[in-house]
Amino acid sequence: MAKFSLPANSVIKKGRQVNKVEGAKRVKKFNIYRWDPDTEANPRMDVYEVDLDSCGPMVLDALIKIKNEIDPTVTFRRSCREGICGSCAMNIDGKNTLACTKAIDSIKGDANIYPLPHMYVVKDLVPDLTYFYAQYNSVKPWIEHKSPLPPDRETLQSKEDRAKLDGLYECILCACCSTSCPSYWWNSDLYLGPAILLQAYRWISDSRDENIGERLDELEDPFRLYRCHTIMNCTNTCPKGLNPAKAIADIKRLLVDRK
Repeated sequence: MAKFSLPANSVIKKGRQVNKVEGAKRVKKFNIYRWDPDTEANPRMDVYEVDLDSCGPMVLDALIKIKNEIDPTVTFRRSCREGICGSCAMNIDGKNTLACTKAIDSIKGDANIYPLPHMYVVKDLVPDLTYFYAQYNSVKPWIEHKSPLPPDRETLQSKEDRAKLDGLYECILCACCSTSCPSYWWNSDLYLGPAILLQAYRWISDSRDENIGERLDELEDPFRLYRCHTIMNCTNTCPKGLNPAKAIADIKRLLVDRK
């Protein structure tokens, strides 16, 4: 029987209790994944106690409080704090989501916080999204015109055509869906993943674009598109309530219809 072992530095060790809150009525433990590329140490889970009566309601509020008041070495991304930028995407309580829209009160027991799964980690809760954005660029996320643009007015859309973009344009590229997809875990070098395919369909659906045929040609590939097995993790985890699985199915339908 074949025996497999994990790389030496991949096993997560028990970390340290960084602080202990005394005298507070509402205290919650936050177990945070820590890894520093500048050391040879294994990743670890450090424990931080937070007084919820002196903290905002969201997980991001707790992370900011921990960084500002307890341990300035904790590293994570954040920007808008309103569920718009996608910067603070991470795995919280076993689900990929945005720290700024995840309520602390929705987590029973300790809050376990990890970086997005199956991605290279830059440090602590920061994943390396370089290749993810390269895949996004590969679907040409802009309107392509073959005919000359009118010099004196916008390229107009009907209300009906504009409505076709609802449920697509709202994607904030947080990567929660792609990093929850087993097909993307194992084939991320070839499979575009749900986030990028939803973005691809957004431009295919745009009535102002004149390059739909070439866009479909680029996607008609056993790996780029057809690694999707409709597991639905992507739709279940999307913090914006979008349906990447449906967008992928619609691309497949368009490819069948044009034949």
